[in-house]
Amino acid sequence: MLKNIPLYIGLRYTRAKRRNQFISFISAFSLVGMALGVMALIIVMSVMNGFDREMKERILSVIPHGYIDEVPALKDWQALAARVEQHPDVVASAPYIASSAMVSYAGGFEAIELQGVLPEAEARVSIVNQRMLVGDMAALQPGEYGIVMGRLLASRLMLTPGDKVRVTSPEINMTPMGAFTRSRSFTLVGVFEVKAQVDSTLALIHLSDAQKFLRQPGVQGLHVKTTDLYSAGRVMAELRQQLGEQTFQVKDWSQTQGSLFQAVKMEKIVIGSLLMIIIAVAAFNIVSSLVLMVADKRSDIAVLRTMGVSARQVMAIFIVQGSAVGLIGTLIGALLGCMVALSLTPIMGFFESLLGLEVFDPEVYFITQLPSLLLWQDVAFICTVALLLSFIATLYPAYRAAQIEPAEALRYE
Repeated sequence: MLKNIPLYIGLRYTRAKRRNQFISFISAFSLVGMALGVMALIIVMSVMNGFDREMKERILSVIPHGYIDEVPALKDWQALAARVEQHPDVVASAPYIASSAMVSYAGGFEAIELQGVLPEAEARVSIVNQRMLVGDMAALQPGEYGIVMGRLLASRLMLTPGDKVRVTSPEINMTPMGAFTRSRSFTLVGVFEVKAQVDSTLALIHLSDAQKFLRQPGVQGLHVKTTDLYSAGRVMAELRQQLGEQTFQVKDWSQTQGSLFQAVKMEKIVIGSLLMIIIAVAAFNIVSSLVLMVADKRSDIAVLRTMGVSARQVMAIFIVQGSAVGLIGTLIGALLGCMVALSLTPIMGFFESLLGLEVFDPEVYFITQLPSLLLWQDVAFICTVALLLSFIATLYPAYRAAQIEPAEALRYE
């Protein structure tokens, strides 16, 4: 029976009505604070995971998994492509030329990322051809100087298919008449939308047109698609070793886009750490409520000690009581957080229709709804940290309770 005393009394103190209402208020506040902290952390982590998933699905579906460039130019790209595609984890490769440029139409100017591609080869490494709103990538024919743009870029310039735009290269040509930039007229033959940043910056032209316009004798390099984008780093490293030549520059998407995803990861860590303060405050409230409880129960503790309860068992009583508050608050917060995270998108849709608001304007943002991805490992980590903080918060008050001397506590009773 004595072995079960800490558990029995600790749980009884948790649900008993106390004479001191202030202690009851602090205990309830601790439980609510723990629940809110866990719930908020689960929801925010789910939203951050959702944004990370959307970015990877949209951006990484457009950009190549890897790049193989040669300086100053790649002369025989067909031979290099044949060598690269022999790797078992390489799906396809396609030649490209890339350059920054300026596009103008009707007095409007936009900076763009201009890429020269072979439409049939690029379709094997990119989904742009599958996301065409108007026209087709096949309309990019050599010598016709057609151009395909993202929807936001075409919208800002107020373009429609068939309009002619002026593309200006940043390179300066020195002539007897002075320094001039190189520019040429292109015809808009297609508009794509992948709902990512490239919609506002990317423009595609045929590879042969890019060679003439940019005065490139060969191609800049190859776009490479691997079987799994998350193994692209390993695959490109193996290709770097196989190629061996010092003139090749081999990169994967984590080197070109990695800073963006690292920023999202860092933001997730910072926001998670800030929200963890809510849980820490709730744990601090457990300390406060238990310290007051120990002062209020001094005579009870003394009576228990005189009946044979050891100091260790007294300590266990208050550990059980404080841990029970943390456990209940964590379970409530985890349950509510998971429910909200799993149904966050329809909940936001309901409030948007109810209030007539639009949180994400499709003309400004690349997403139209709040994404949410609940990862159970995040839930497990948050709950573990919350329970651990709750347990640590009980140690000092429980130690104080164990130090109470029965004779001293009962002297004035």
